[in-house]
Amino acid sequence: MCGFVCTVALVTGALAPAAGAREAGGGERHGGGDTVPRLTDDRGRVLTLRGWNVEDKTNRGDKALSAVTERHFRDLRARGFNFARLLIFWDDLEPRRGQYSAAYLRKIERILDWAHRYDIQVLVDAHQDVFGPAFGHRGIPEWATRTDGLPFTPNPDDWFSEYFQPAVQRAFTHLYEDADLQRAQAAMWRVLADRFGDHPAVLGYDLINEPMGELREGEDLPTAARRIERDQITPMHNRLADAVRSVDRDNWVFVEPTPIVGEGVPTGLGKIKDPKVVYAPHFYNTAMEAGADYDPAAGWIESYEAAVTAYPEEHRVPVVVGEWGPLNTALPRMGLFYRDALASMNRYSSGWAGYVWCYGGGYCAVDAAGEFRTNKEQTASPYAPAVAGRVRSESYDPATRTYRLSYVASGRGGPTELSLPSRARDWRVRVSGPAWVDGGRVHARAGARISVTVTAAPGVNQR
Repeated sequence: MCGFVCTVALVTGALAPAAGAREAGGGERHGGGDTVPRLTDDRGRVLTLRGWNVEDKTNRGDKALSAVTERHFRDLRARGFNFARLLIFWDDLEPRRGQYSAAYLRKIERILDWAHRYDIQVLVDAHQDVFGPAFGHRGIPEWATRTDGLPFTPNPDDWFSEYFQPAVQRAFTHLYEDADLQRAQAAMWRVLADRFGDHPAVLGYDLINEPMGELREGEDLPTAARRIERDQITPMHNRLADAVRSVDRDNWVFVEPTPIVGEGVPTGLGKIKDPKVVYAPHFYNTAMEAGADYDPAAGWIESYEAAVTAYPEEHRVPVVVGEWGPLNTALPRMGLFYRDALASMNRYSSGWAGYVWCYGGGYCAVDAAGEFRTNKEQTASPYAPAVAGRVRSESYDPATRTYRLSYVASGRGGPTELSLPSRARDWRVRVSGPAWVDGGRVHARAGARISVTVTAAPGVNQR
């Protein structure tokens, strides 16, 4: 997604690693010393989400979402993933003001049914790119786009730079500040949450993808982002969370900052006054999106990790990275990037969704035959989707393909669950402590200290 990050580089210049940045590598999580809370399920188990974005940005109207098939979810589960961030578009849901598409809602429901069939939890994402169709993209409907006659010049070679066009920036200002558009956006979310709140596949709602805003004269981008997040995006998130809670009291609300956090700048978001909030930043690098190889000496991952943990530490909310992954994964140091990035996210997040699960080239996770594209096989490793107890430590060593989990069992909420990519017989599971393994589930006595070790069976390769 070079458009945004290249624009950021032009506006802000290179950013040095933040003070106090943490070293990448290792990836061990020590449950007792965490400063960022973990996501939990309704039984109190500690959750880990591993998965991918699922989308259809090409088709709309009668053909909307037709590129998303049951195969997506069958293949995700076969690779051990348990999470999908499903992109939906307001312009398809409400093409005319006050008229919601029953056909589009049925298509979303069919996709959720597939996800449930394969035990995939879904985050419903209200996606926008460059605001919406008024500017040749997807997201906010044309009837909700107000530009005050300001100019817009398309730039297909750098589409994300279009966010800095005057008309696009003014459209965001009206969305945030016009009372009738505030009500329309809240009503859209009430429709979605009312329809899907009880669906067993739904985990939560991502209220708006990569929100942006209007820069003031003489204002640099980091300063503008902090102001927009504080004064416009925070109130919007609170309005939309209230709309969701009017019909759904149970599912999680995911809130995003502006994409500038990817440059290692802490967000200016304020408190979201909801009991079930997840902070959901994205994780893209300027140079890599422009085609460069990973440079560990630049300190980007350390800078990002230090910046992105500030908000959840302050507000005591879990983190799930909503999008991540470079375009060109075959460069010489990309294998190291995946190792370092996964280790970093494991230190502070409750999970992530890579961009994007599709079959082909570009950002696609797998090729047309369904085989992982270069280095993306590293995203498929053993993990514990649900831990019934307090996590003491958790780590994965890609060199030896060994996963270790240590926890104090709670004795309630059901078993601890393990996810093993590909076939279960490809992995060996050993448990120490008063516990036993039943398939991929670990049952343990309350209060017991349990250690789980998962290793690849001899001769097994990642596929």
